[in-house]
Amino acid sequence: MTDPTTLADVTARGEEYLRIADRLLPGWITDFYVVGSAALDEYRPGRSDLDFIAIVDGGLDGGGLARLRAVHLLAAADALRRSVRRGMPNGAFVRDEDRESPVTAIRPVASHVAATFHRGRGFDVNPVMWKVLADRGIRIRGRAPSELGLDVEPDRLRAWNLANLESYWRPWGERVVQRGPLPLRPAWTVAWGVLGVPRLHCTIATGEVIGKRSAADYAAATFGPEWHAIIDLARRWWEGSLTAPVTAADARRAGEFVLAVVASAGPTS
Repeated sequence: MTDPTTLADVTARGEEYLRIADRLLPGWITDFYVVGSAALDEYRPGRSDLDFIAIVDGGLDGGGLARLRAVHLLAAADALRRSVRRGMPNGAFVRDEDRESPVTAIRPVASHVAATFHRGRGFDVNPVMWKVLADRGIRIRGRAPSELGLDVEPDRLRAWNLANLESYWRPWGERVVQRGPLPLRPAWTVAWGVLGVPRLHCTIATGEVIGKRSAADYAAATFGPEWHAIIDLARRWWEGSLTAPVTAADARRAGEFVLAVVASAGPTS
């Protein structure tokens, strides 16, 4: 159950996004749901992104896509104006006529994450996010998630996560071990890897979707004590309580942890 403070904050942010969208694309967004950390009870006001799925009335031509791109830019600028640190609105737009299709068969109208905007694709239209939307999505506008007829493809959930470990996380871990953290971002590199990859491992093992705080607990309970220091470092950065500097060696250790988690998850087939 989402706590009242979180619900009030994400509702206000969602409604502000919709005010911007409705000015440029009136009537287009029919249903709007907050997913991500807010739906998983791990939202941090002032830090967390506003992750959303929007159901829309049809596709967009070139001019409409340009207006949607403007919505993205204006909403990001509004977040910065309000000093929402690292709290950007990120979302994917799915046609109402496609919403009952198997999620892996849906081609989104568009999506945006931070500074990037994609036409015709969106990573968050996947079995994991559809499960979050169906089970725990926070409705800001439109029908209840249970009324959408979503096909979350539960039989593909494990395989999708295993494929993501191999296609994204294994190369990511190898790159960090070899090259160190992203420039000037060792702490972010540690947290992204150490709190990201156990979430997939947990879903593969249990069928449940968890957030980053729960991922730290899961990782500490699942993997050996040799990894506890790097898990604790990632947890403290996520909580905002980290005071010591994070080094390139820490980032490489995070890469090693990612590779260990990937290896323990099992074969992809």
